[in-house]
Amino acid sequence: QVQLVESGGDLVQAGGSLRLSCEASGSIFSINVLAWYRQAPGKQRELVAASTRSGAINYADSVKGRFTISRENTKNAVYLQMNNLQTDDTALYFCGMSANLQFDGGRWPSVNEYDYWGQGTQVTVSS
Repeated sequence: QVQLVESGGDLVQAGGSLRLSCEASGSIFSINVLAWYRQAPGKQRELVAASTRSGAINYADSVKGRFTISRENTKNAVYLQMNNLQTDDTALYFCGMSANLQFDGGRWPSVNEYDYWGQGTQVTVSS
């Protein structure tokens, strides 16, 4: 069993910054994709950013130029630096993990193809 624990969510004013962290622990044999998703009330879970172990990265158009995903493979950790936050960024942010090596940047996992999810960390952006 693998546990993902997110942290770093907070209440911030529009234009501000936050850094989210996610660390994986437990029976980890391999990790390929580490990703951040978010879900606002009444909406579906959507991709924010994802990265593969080999270094491929994918961003949602809405966050390009504002958010940066990074990871430390030795710590089984992934981070999300969020700058110039807007009210539309308000959501519960989840960390997802897939061990499937078929996801190499040419194809990315759908929401249903992740092996594990964290419980989420709340980001609230006020105007």
